[in-house]
Amino acid sequence: MWVLTWSYSEAVRIDRTRLHDTVLAGVVAAATVVLFMLYDAERLEIDGLIVEGTRAPDAFGTALVVLACVPLAVRRRWPLAALCAGLVPETLLTAFGYGGGVPGLAGLVLLFSVASHRGLAVALCGLLVSLTAYAFGAVAGPIRVTSWSDHVVVAVVLVAVWGAGRSLRLRRAYLEELRDRANRLERAHAADTRAARAEERSRIARELHDVVAHHVSVMIVQASAARRVLASDPELAGEALSAIEHTGRMAMTEMRNIVGVLRTDARAELGPQPGLQDLPALVEQMREAGLPTRLLVEGESRPLPAGVDLAAYRLIQEGLTNSLRHAGVGAEAVVTVRHKPRELDVRVEDDGAGGSGLSKRSGHGLVGIRERVALYGGILSIGPLAGGGFEVRARFPLKDGQ
Repeated sequence: MWVLTWSYSEAVRIDRTRLHDTVLAGVVAAATVVLFMLYDAERLEIDGLIVEGTRAPDAFGTALVVLACVPLAVRRRWPLAALCAGLVPETLLTAFGYGGGVPGLAGLVLLFSVASHRGLAVALCGLLVSLTAYAFGAVAGPIRVTSWSDHVVVAVVLVAVWGAGRSLRLRRAYLEELRDRANRLERAHAADTRAARAEERSRIARELHDVVAHHVSVMIVQASAARRVLASDPELAGEALSAIEHTGRMAMTEMRNIVGVLRTDARAELGPQPGLQDLPALVEQMREAGLPTRLLVEGESRPLPAGVDLAAYRLIQEGLTNSLRHAGVGAEAVVTVRHKPRELDVRVEDDGAGGSGLSKRSGHGLVGIRERVALYGGILSIGPLAGGGFEVRARFPLKDGQ
């Protein structure tokens, strides 16, 4: 549909251009014929002109004047050919001794058209043809000019008209380049916007998965434990249900903060993103869910970039969630955080199912962890341990002073 619309508009534009050129040819022909019929051969004696052999206006001369103007109708379609065709009757007018008037007006318009619609080589060729035609007419015609300044004036006029055409073409090319550049910038901006949106969607998807998967996994384990002891130990079952309620509230709060950035009609609740400083609470939550967990921190703790801090926390959260779901009964998890001068090393390992659960542990969460670690130039290793168990480890490079 767009192609058809463009073709129709282009055809309309071409038809209008031809109509305008045809009207221009008629106007110039009418004006030139009137001036040609009004000139007086006797007045050519002024300024030292020799008028022997000059001819008064007649039908033949008028026909040549009209023929010189006809090519104006195709001046934009075939400018150089139109210029050559128009210069032939103009040269014949001079050679046969028709003087006065302005039969060269059509030639000037055609020279301007060549300069403004064709490249430099063709434009120079058109200027050379015009100068040659004028020189031939000046030599072959009966009218002689005693002063060379008259020839210089004509040459200057031809060059000036040619220069005006070239200036118009250069300006048109400059404006076209500006439009193309604006279009390219607009397309680049649109591509950047799409990429930013895709990245933001991916980031939000990772955050939602990490929050939902972790808290829902904890709630499932706690609900299972409550169901098993509901009849025998109602008090313990009540504690498990309270823990489920608390975990659900935490999940809702984090989800509200994440989804809030998508709302355009309401301000999102602002709050700090979780980081390594929240690991004790995370470890305690996993203990309450039934996964014995230990936290080991080595090295001197120091402020970390916000992105690295969040990525490390999410990695540990995802690793513990997988251990809770797949390590099995009696398994223990160990979280190790090592602060090195130029590196942050975080590790989550358990002594549970190990390699037998590898295929179960390659879900969307670990894919999101890979994306997070790669985003900050880290190195990620995921897999079973040699002596049994499973390990998730990442090393984040840090700059000096971080």
